Amino acid sequence: MSSITQDMKYRQSLVEFAIRHGVGKASRRHNRARSYIYFWLKRYDGTLSSLACQSRKPHSHPNQHTEEEKTLLRNMCKRNPKLGRVELWCRLRKRGYTRSLSGLYRILHKLDLQPKPQKKVYKPKPYQQMTYPGERVQIDVKIVPRACKVGEAASERLVQYTAIDEYSRLRYLKAYKEQSTYSSKDFLLSLIPYYLKRGIEIQCIQTDNGLEFTNRLSMHQTKKLTAFEATAQTLGIKLKFIRPYTPRHNGKVERSHREDQKRFYSDRKFYSFEDFARQLAAWQTRSNRLPMRPLGFLSPVEYLRAFTVQHV
Repeated sequence: MSSITQDMKYRQSLVEFAIRHGVGKASRRHNRARSYIYFWLKRYDGTLSSLACQSRKPHSHPNQHTEEEKTLLRNMCKRNPKLGRVELWCRLRKRGYTRSLSGLYRILHKLDLQPKPQKKVYKPKPYQQMTYPGERVQIDVKIVPRACKVGEAASERLVQYTAIDEYSRLRYLKAYKEQSTYSSKDFLLSLIPYYLKRGIEIQCIQTDNGLEFTNRLSMHQTKKLTAFEATAQTLGIKLKFIRPYTPRHNGKVERSHREDQKRFYSDRKFYSFEDFARQLAAWQTRSNRLPMRPLGFLSPVEYLRAFTVQHV
């Protein structure tokens, strides 16, 4: 017996009471039918295991597959491992098989003869850990939810540009009215002095393959650099583009956007672009002072300050 349940203990106390005081008294005391008590009395042999519920599954079925049919199935599947279920069923019918297609499906699974699809197992690559601030900065764009825009802002398109330093998690946010390569260029030009003021010199920038950053996956297949790429090249900053349709490779900035949605956009209203820019700047200051588990429960500002003190 694998385990003793409360029901089994209850049945034991019921049956032993009936043995000592009679079935009628046990029925009235426990509010159980006499037939129920007689059923367990007949099964009880003094052990708890005899009071366990037994399976009611039939041992056999009058219409189950015969051994000859099972042998035919095994031989057909062995000789033709790539046959589809319908084609296999049609061939079997020519050999006298009279079962339905659904019956064939069940017996194939029961005999483990159905070919199992090969699932691609994702094997993550060892992620490169940054060793100093500015070694790599992730940049991405978030569209402001429509529910947050009211009044004058309801008819406007509001966009949040985000940069996050992979080492310190220090973020820089800026509001824009459009998502374009010119906005990306302006964001880059304002990002550099913000980070330099805090002792961060950007070596590499990582983005997705959006048209606001690069033309390399555009329909026109042009090799002309975007304004964002040309600006980064002029400033001597290396650009790295993630694998297409793989946002997890830009995971830090994507994760920060999820936190923005949860803690900022979920309960804010913006009445104009200026109002949005003002609230976003205040949220940037606050978010850079929130403790984070990957930083040893320090905030990005504190973590960056500790690095600066250690390497002075």
